[in-house]
Amino acid sequence: MIRRAIAAVLAAFLLGAAAGAAAQSFKPFVVKDIRAEGLQRTEPGTVFSYLPVKVGETMNEEKAQQALRALYATGFFTDVRLEVENDVLVVYVQERPAIAQIDFSGIKEFENEQLRKALRELGMAEARIFDRSMLDLAEQEIKRQYLSHGYYAAAVQTTVTPLERNRVGINITVTEGEVAKIGGINIVGAQAFPERELVDLFVLRTPGWLTWYTKHDRYAREKLSADLETLRSYYQNRGYLDFNIESTQVSITPDRRQIYITVNIIEGEKYTVSDVQLSGQMLLPRDQLEKLVLLKPGDVFSREKLAASTKAISDRLGNEGYAFANTNAIPNLDKEKRSVAFNIVIDPGRRVYVRRIEVAGNTKTRDEVIRREMRQLEGAYYDASKIQLSRRRIERTGYFTEATVETRPLETSNDQVDVLYSVKERPTGALLVGVGFSSVEKLAFSTSIQQSNAFGTGKFIAATINSGSVNKVYSLSYLDPYYTIDGVSQGFDAYKRRTDASNLTVAPYVTDSIGGGVKFGYPTSEVTAIDFGVNFESVNLQTFDTSPLQYLNFVSQFGNTYRYGGASAGWTRDTRDNILQPKSGALSRVSGEIAGGDLQYYRLGFQQQWLHPLTPDYTIFLRGDLGYAAGLGGKPLPFFKAYFLGGPDSVRGYAGFSLGPQDINGNAVGGNRRVNGTAEFQFPMPGATREQSLRLGLFLDAGQVYAQGQKLALADLRYSTGLGLQWISPFGPLRFSIAQPLRSRPEDHIQRIQFTFGTGF
Repeated sequence: MIRRAIAAVLAAFLLGAAAGAAAQSFKPFVVKDIRAEGLQRTEPGTVFSYLPVKVGETMNEEKAQQALRALYATGFFTDVRLEVENDVLVVYVQERPAIAQIDFSGIKEFENEQLRKALRELGMAEARIFDRSMLDLAEQEIKRQYLSHGYYAAAVQTTVTPLERNRVGINITVTEGEVAKIGGINIVGAQAFPERELVDLFVLRTPGWLTWYTKHDRYAREKLSADLETLRSYYQNRGYLDFNIESTQVSITPDRRQIYITVNIIEGEKYTVSDVQLSGQMLLPRDQLEKLVLLKPGDVFSREKLAASTKAISDRLGNEGYAFANTNAIPNLDKEKRSVAFNIVIDPGRRVYVRRIEVAGNTKTRDEVIRREMRQLEGAYYDASKIQLSRRRIERTGYFTEATVETRPLETSNDQVDVLYSVKERPTGALLVGVGFSSVEKLAFSTSIQQSNAFGTGKFIAATINSGSVNKVYSLSYLDPYYTIDGVSQGFDAYKRRTDASNLTVAPYVTDSIGGGVKFGYPTSEVTAIDFGVNFESVNLQTFDTSPLQYLNFVSQFGNTYRYGGASAGWTRDTRDNILQPKSGALSRVSGEIAGGDLQYYRLGFQQQWLHPLTPDYTIFLRGDLGYAAGLGGKPLPFFKAYFLGGPDSVRGYAGFSLGPQDINGNAVGGNRRVNGTAEFQFPMPGATREQSLRLGLFLDAGQVYAQGQKLALADLRYSTGLGLQWISPFGPLRFSIAQPLRSRPEDHIQRIQFTFGTGF
């Protein structure tokens, strides 16, 4: 900045001198014509537009000075002269060179386009006027980019090469050096908690076995600021109201390869809550608001609970239309008793209405697709819960990467607001070629064309081809989530499927199926829905000499070609916070299926999932799954419609579909009853606590399949325990588990390591 200021002063001085010198050679005269000399890229009209005189007007010293200043100020020229030839004003200019190209060398950490964008923001780009003063700024910006990635030894050198037609080429050479890693983090002044425990709260950390992926061993000022705030919250949530970070030192070794961070803290005293009072305008019954206060007399002070209490009161008032309610907690400290009392002052403000709801950011999706998810109505009282529910429903459509909501007060009215929903659309159409591998399906290839927001209407269309060693599927699917204005969904499926059980630990058979069906769904509340459908299918069954006797008897009695129809119905209640990696909430589902025709049977199922967060990072997960099936009309349950268990999706540690009754060759033959459950303690990957896409789980699985007429004995259950990993990786979802079977028997098929992985490219 100082260098640029000096250059500006010098340029002004020289400009004044040049203008003065030019003015001295002028005597007033009437301009007969104006000519520009020395132009290569600039149009003559551009030069003429900056002149304070036109043909036929009088030119004098003052106007000459104005002309020189104006032309120099454009930044287009390095030199400007004014001369007179027979009353013709001649403007001689020397243009600044243009940037023909910008090349990079030695750069590995960044994409070239990323650096080009940063330089464009500084004013340096191809086809722009070259300004040598910009080179220093360019070097500083590139160094800043490298410093943000931990390259403290990076060196930047720029070379300017003159080219023909008054152009230049710029080459930027970077010597990246080694990444500076965090050599140590020290917290000075910690007495109430072990230093190691406090350091573990930080995202920044010393190099570990996973930091090659997380890059948390690279220093960043923003990350350190967030870590210091986490440290502050940790203390203040445990009663240390006066906690203070006295200073922070960040030092780097002379070789610029290691960084050391020292944080000096003052813990202060630990406070308990002596009293909590509510005051102000309590438009709701006091007992209702008091229930929202999480801090109670006798509790250890917690900033988190205090903030949650004031927010809960504001949100509750927001649900009644008080959009700008203000809740302020005023502390009263007693340092001798080490206690603090709070007076929560409530100012609800005015009750407001929603005048208009607006939608922005949807360039493809129709407004009606977004508006049908709204639960807040125009003209109604403002309701914060309905506004946020509307935002969550918009996000759950899957058509947008982000949905935000903003409340705008009106300048012309103090009791009305506008609500603006802004969305960022995601690409909802895709042509995907996928490859996956699992311990059950082995290598599988898939191709799909899908559009989950066809023509911006919110309708889903997909065509899929999947080729695995067990299942080969060709399918076409369609779903309209708002078939009626009431939210009734309607869809259909058509498919061709081949299942080869001989590649599993299942008694060998092959089915070739062609079918299709329609389905309907209706939401009965914000979290519950019912669904029903009908399906028709034609199945060709193939058995082998090695197939068990019951399979061969079934084919002998009923043939190997079947045509039948089925109806299904279900009820679902889903309160989970996330579909892919939930941490709280529950999922309940009851379902039933009945079939008639060449095959006659029914199946009933119940599924329950429950997640309870112990802390923001640790979750208890429980899952239960029950199933019962039987034949109808005197016919047995088709064996290829029976239940099977085992594998990464049920009882880990046992081979896929291997549990339950077996034939004489030790292959599973399926059963008509299924019992399955899981208890899992989920936690973040050590060394990657903040990576929400990467989680571990200690699990206990249990399950078994029972044959028709077999006694349902819990002693026959198979158990396993182990460690599981879930990773939503950049290449696709991955699940991996290492399990130790418990109470296994010699006939069981053990598979301790299991995984599934798939991606699209």
